[in-house]
Amino acid sequence: MKTYTLFLYIAALSALPGLLACKQPPREASRETPRGIEIIADEAQKKVDILYDGQLFTSYLYPDDLEKPVLYPLYTSRGTVVTRGFPRDPRPNERVDHPHHVGLWFNFGDVNGLDFWNNSYAVPQDQKAAYGSIRHQNIYHMHGGESEGHLYASAHWTDHRGTTLLLDETQYTFSGEGDRRIIDRITTLTAQQDTVVFTDNKEGLIAIRVDRAFEEPSQQPELFLDANGNETTVPVMNNEGVNGVYRNSEGLEKGEVWGKPARWVSLSAQKNGEDISIAILDHPGNPGYPAHSHARGYGLFSTNNLGSRVFNPDAPKLVLTLLPGESVTFKHRIVVQTNGFLTDADLNSLAEIFYSR
Repeated sequence: MKTYTLFLYIAALSALPGLLACKQPPREASRETPRGIEIIADEAQKKVDILYDGQLFTSYLYPDDLEKPVLYPLYTSRGTVVTRGFPRDPRPNERVDHPHHVGLWFNFGDVNGLDFWNNSYAVPQDQKAAYGSIRHQNIYHMHGGESEGHLYASAHWTDHRGTTLLLDETQYTFSGEGDRRIIDRITTLTAQQDTVVFTDNKEGLIAIRVDRAFEEPSQQPELFLDANGNETTVPVMNNEGVNGVYRNSEGLEKGEVWGKPARWVSLSAQKNGEDISIAILDHPGNPGYPAHSHARGYGLFSTNNLGSRVFNPDAPKLVLTLLPGESVTFKHRIVVQTNGFLTDADLNSLAEIFYSR
């Protein structure tokens, strides 16, 4: 049942292509290399690895030092990383802003007045009462397969005291073939003992923090990591290898996509000689469909179903209310393609298939 009453910032150091590469080490081929999709849990490291044909695609991470579970990092089928390393695995020549931007995640900026989005190790303890956390609880189902892999996990959305506001039950389906990787994320949120209100806010909902190559070129001074991992302010940007371009389902590109509703948004760039696209697809069954894009040129790629007037002052304010026991479900598809950019036709076809789920 659903009820509707519908953070050091950025910078730059010289970015050498070799430093941007960050490929994962190749796995040695052998006759024993598994085919298909493997889902491998590592409770000691608090992660679950997802492998395609024996090569790491991503990991579901839930360590205590993160304020929400994430998928991190994300690789193409050729082993090229598409997500930023900072703050978990900082790499030279990348931005050190927004420490809460890690891999691929799902949360929101105003849930009963609590900010789940901006919470991280950088928030002082005396300010934590204003923030919420998402705490992993269980992996209750996982299996691989020749064409699909599945991971079902539960988590609690809590305040700083540990009181649970929402039960989060998320199904991940991993699929794709050739040079295409697909993640379908279906998340059901159920209010617990109290009414839960999501109030119109730009900080949401599903997001990826991308590698430097996928950013848009910038002309202003920025803060970056040097080769020794030290933060360095660079007054003049070197945009070599920085070539990201956003495009949405309505034909808008670059900075024009921000704040606009769209069925899908893609982000394309060349890295390591690969033509790579990343896309987020919305689903018609979601509240706020088509979602507004919270996609920024510095590398935040986000789609927000629960922001409306915050993006457009002429639009109605969006408020989603769940009474105790009530639920809402969000469905999103993430596509990572290499060896050729995703076209509009590709994305429209992928969307139609996704709509049937």
